[in-house]
Amino acid sequence: MSISRYSSRTSKLDKDFLAKKLQGASKYKRIAGYFRSSIFELVGEEISNIPDVRIVCNSELDVNDFKIAREREIALKEKWNESTPEIEALLHNESYKKLDELLSSGRIQIRVVQKNKLFLHGKAGVIQYPNGSRISFVGSVNETKRAFAENYELIWQDDDPDSADWVDAEFEALWKISEPLPQAIVDEIHRVAVRKQVKPEELKPSEIPGAVTVEAPIYRGGEQLSSWQRSFVSLFLKHREVYGKARLLLADEVGLGKTLSMACSALVSAILDDKPVLILAPSTLLYQWQTEMQDKLGIPSAVWATQKKAWISPEGKIVSPKSDYSQIKHCPYRIAIVSTGLIMHQYKNKEFYGEAGKLLENQYATVILDEAHKARASNEGQNKRKNNNLLHFMNCIASKSRNVILGTATPIQTNTEELWDLMGVLGKKADFVMGDSNSFWRNPEMAIEVITGRHAIEERNEAWLWLRNPLPPEGENLTVSQIRNENEIDSHDFEYYHDLDELKYDTREKLLWDCCDDTFFKNCNPFVRHIVLRKRKELEEQGLLEKVGVDVHPVRERSEQYMSRFDGIGISTNTPFEVAYQSAEQYCKLLGKRQKVTGFMKTLMLQRICSSFSAGLHTAQKLLNKNILTEEDENEEVSYDELDLDIITPEEQECLQEIIRQLSRPEARDPKLDTIKWFLTSFQTEGKNWLEHGCIIFSQYYDTVSWIAGELAKSFPNEPIAVYAGFGKSGLYKGDSFNNVNRDSIKAAVKNRELRIVVATDAACEGLNLQTLGTLINVDLPWNPSRLEQRLGRIKRFGQIRKKVDMLNLVYSGTQDEKIYQVLSERMKSTYDIFGSLPDSIEDEWIEDVEKLEEHINIYMSEREKAKNAFDIKYNSNVNENENRWELCSKVLSRQDIIDKLTKPW
Repeated sequence: MSISRYSSRTSKLDKDFLAKKLQGASKYKRIAGYFRSSIFELVGEEISNIPDVRIVCNSELDVNDFKIAREREIALKEKWNESTPEIEALLHNESYKKLDELLSSGRIQIRVVQKNKLFLHGKAGVIQYPNGSRISFVGSVNETKRAFAENYELIWQDDDPDSADWVDAEFEALWKISEPLPQAIVDEIHRVAVRKQVKPEELKPSEIPGAVTVEAPIYRGGEQLSSWQRSFVSLFLKHREVYGKARLLLADEVGLGKTLSMACSALVSAILDDKPVLILAPSTLLYQWQTEMQDKLGIPSAVWATQKKAWISPEGKIVSPKSDYSQIKHCPYRIAIVSTGLIMHQYKNKEFYGEAGKLLENQYATVILDEAHKARASNEGQNKRKNNNLLHFMNCIASKSRNVILGTATPIQTNTEELWDLMGVLGKKADFVMGDSNSFWRNPEMAIEVITGRHAIEERNEAWLWLRNPLPPEGENLTVSQIRNENEIDSHDFEYYHDLDELKYDTREKLLWDCCDDTFFKNCNPFVRHIVLRKRKELEEQGLLEKVGVDVHPVRERSEQYMSRFDGIGISTNTPFEVAYQSAEQYCKLLGKRQKVTGFMKTLMLQRICSSFSAGLHTAQKLLNKNILTEEDENEEVSYDELDLDIITPEEQECLQEIIRQLSRPEARDPKLDTIKWFLTSFQTEGKNWLEHGCIIFSQYYDTVSWIAGELAKSFPNEPIAVYAGFGKSGLYKGDSFNNVNRDSIKAAVKNRELRIVVATDAACEGLNLQTLGTLINVDLPWNPSRLEQRLGRIKRFGQIRKKVDMLNLVYSGTQDEKIYQVLSERMKSTYDIFGSLPDSIEDEWIEDVEKLEEHINIYMSEREKAKNAFDIKYNSNVNENENRWELCSKVLSRQDIIDKLTKPW
């Protein structure tokens, strides 16, 4: 038995030791070091001919990342992708090819160990030969060619069987507690090995999504677009090819990522088309759109700042001349984002003026409308309906756009005709959608009867009249394809006005009888063709979406568990707040009498004082000083043209001063803060308090977010508290100290479990994955039930280790918020369907008193149920997870080419 010692100072370890010792080996077990370096430069020349190679290495991941296979895969791929793909593919191409060959051979197995069990740092190995003899070694060498060849390293080699047994036992113990290297890493290694950088003109349209997303931030971070999101983008391209333009209504349920589906379609359109892409969204969502596109897809875009009348870059900088409304027509980026609130308030004398008018002067590649249900008409009696300004604008701009995408979780708000309004937008200069003005499909009463099967089509001529206008595309079903083929109808023709007796024999005598089947038009109609709907329940049943339950607090029937903190579902307040709240109500009444304000402006003070004492105090101070509010706090219907802040009557001034006096009193302690601290430290679920589970705390208003974060930092001086908000406002508290920190750093810290408390505005509602947190607190309740679902979606998602998360909703007793929540709380437990279980937003006239709100909600839900029963469209919701696997795409557009294309001005 002998011992050999090697030093890289005196010999070449890769040649003098490793090459010689591995020659002729039959098995090789290796305890390696760091995850990426241990795998990347496996010494291909020496191990490629060994039949059985097993390597165990560090993962640098903790126990929570290992609990769920999907999360483990995401975390490991993110670690792997810390390097730049362009550099890796160019400088280390041969190494990738060799590693790809090794991994695909099947002779090598690699497993990883979570760092919580041990931080694997020791290096050792056992080499076995065909005759059964073994040698072992230990030392400082990482399992990389560079370590053996270039570093200063030491190796201690021993051919004693006892030494080999000892190293073997250590290896097997580690192997037992390790997990296999995810297939995603193997796939990524292969992808980079064969990666080819191309130009847009070298790709087919169907190849563009993979080429522009595979190295986007979301994929580099180990995640990817969901299968239903990829499916929508592919459908967008298919419609663009079949019809020459895409006209789609995306009606996925709340929380399923419609924004990313539409944003990726916008990206594809911007790469393929020369004309601009315009996104219209409520003002509260503008920066969410911009942030999600930048953070997830690496898409730069510009937001139109209504007050500044200038374009804002993703970095928050003004990138156009200020105070010039005509600049809206000249966006410096390919993709522009504009507020629908602006559109709503710029229509007079039957024409759009200002920015809205300028937007209508352009031609567009794609126009996207988020929360499209806000574009609707109202009934005026005698079968007359009046379009609101947004619907009128969409009808105008759709005529100037090649592609139109409408996104909404609730396409019908009060009656089924609203769905026809949206379909009418899609059909502008696109008769293939609903047919021409004579089409039967444009008549809601007739169409519903046919779709539901209540009206049976028994005659061939009637079937032909329904089928021909518009004529379905080639391949929609076998009958349609046969009719097209027999009558030699071009695949790009969707209008065919020949009468029945002009059709070929088989069409008249055989094929049209198939159309008389009572299921034919239920499955073959414009609504199924142009509306895309995915339901959470169906995706869960298919295993595509994690099933995560929700416990909502407070529960009225179990008030004792909250230690008498709630009076029913509200929190008891104090005298200063009650007096201030009465003054806020009076201020809103006075404002309403003096000015014809509507929407949010009508109840501006009430909404903010119901958020927190701090928000109420700061709002009163701002209004008294005639300061406008920040854009982050705007509601989608806000127009400061409505509110004259330069004039304050003595009565209004007295109300604001009284609010300030009362909320500045020492005894004006906000009970929401004490309740939040109690839930974080004392209320337990599954044996842990909410701080131990991790918690995100939401508010609509930055004033509330900043105040809560600061107070929690004082109460928990050793706990870092994150503020996640708009540009320049995000940061970290630690005790009395606050440092500005960018949002990416906050997301990374939450993901790495370095942060347990995040206090956020609704800027965090989209594109932020917080599944490492297990609880959520709504400090205030937006009058928009779908916004609550979006907030909940930050933690109720893939990777959530809890089977059921907790959500706390806070309202003050005796306030408008409590009245609204009382009406909504039970109904909020219902699941969403295409018609929604609750209105997307609460109308102003509904909230004047509880009885009126209850009445309107009941009418709303009754109409919803009628609509559902009368118009239960069966969408094809099956999604193939293995289709459109863009993460495997080896043809890649460089990030620079993408940026160059997207920064081309209008």
